[in-house]
Amino acid sequence: MKDLKRISGKTEETKAQNAVVPPSSQAAQQVRLVTITEEEAGQRIDNYLLRVCKGVPKSHVYRILRSGEVRVNKGRIDQLYRLAEGDVVRIPPVRLAERSGAAPVPGAEFAILFEDSHLLVIDKPAGVAVHGGSGVSYGVIEQLRAARPEAKFLELVHRLDRETSGLLLLAKKRSALTNLHEQMREGHTDKRYLAAVYGDWRNKRQHVKLPLHKFTTPDGERRVVVQAGGMESHTVFTLLRKWERFALLEAELKTGRTHQIRVHLASSGFPILGDDKYGDFALNRALQKAGEDHGPLRRMFLHAHQITFTHPDSGKEITLKAPLPPECERFLVSLGQAKT
Repeated sequence: MKDLKRISGKTEETKAQNAVVPPSSQAAQQVRLVTITEEEAGQRIDNYLLRVCKGVPKSHVYRILRSGEVRVNKGRIDQLYRLAEGDVVRIPPVRLAERSGAAPVPGAEFAILFEDSHLLVIDKPAGVAVHGGSGVSYGVIEQLRAARPEAKFLELVHRLDRETSGLLLLAKKRSALTNLHEQMREGHTDKRYLAAVYGDWRNKRQHVKLPLHKFTTPDGERRVVVQAGGMESHTVFTLLRKWERFALLEAELKTGRTHQIRVHLASSGFPILGDDKYGDFALNRALQKAGEDHGPLRRMFLHAHQITFTHPDSGKEITLKAPLPPECERFLVSLGQAKT
């Protein structure tokens, strides 16, 4: 009876594996032996496999790790192992799971503000996610990888909300990624945004320090609220121009929390124009149509316009700027002469 149960268990396991890898999927690859380069070193083996085995279900990747089919320098490792330069990784035959009706990621390039062998800095349009997930099939990073199949390494240094436009940094070497992450953790990068808000903003320069708590709604949407005990958050706002009902501000991030600028402004009584999460929804609907004192605005007016950092290789300080998008410029012109 015990043997029968064991055989039955194996049969069920085989069925489960076949469910992950249908017989009609593409032919199995050969065993691959890959030598880790300097740029690939430092990352965890599970993250490395998820990147190089594109299209393979995450559960399948972790199964071949647990089973010992993946080896490093001919030895077994666990999923927390960090790769070192010169490591030889054995990747077993894997098949891509079929995706009914799934279209390939279309390659795309974006306006390039800076590029060398270490970094790629683009001007991300509003309405484009930086990566796939949460109902989005793909984002900037997947499209850039598809457009640059020869790129051995390409990773996001930081993120921007889907509705936010502007400067987005990507690393082309792992050493650049870790260096820039360290700069951001230590507060050595200077990131500034332009935001148009509703209300009578009066202070030329104002510090907002409100603790932020992040949570997920039942339908999977990320939201943030000001809440005691939340993450310490600090934004400095500078008034650039002011009209009767609106103001153009520069926001300087001292911390980098999710939706920080949006929530700090909304909680202070100055919602960002066009913000569909934390803004004035009635005003947003009105802004979508041209009024007597304003032109139409059909996006959130938040733009990452400037960043200063130390180049991870040369050590030189670099300041990059992304021009305000035409639709935002047109809206400001429609407001007429500013008071300040």
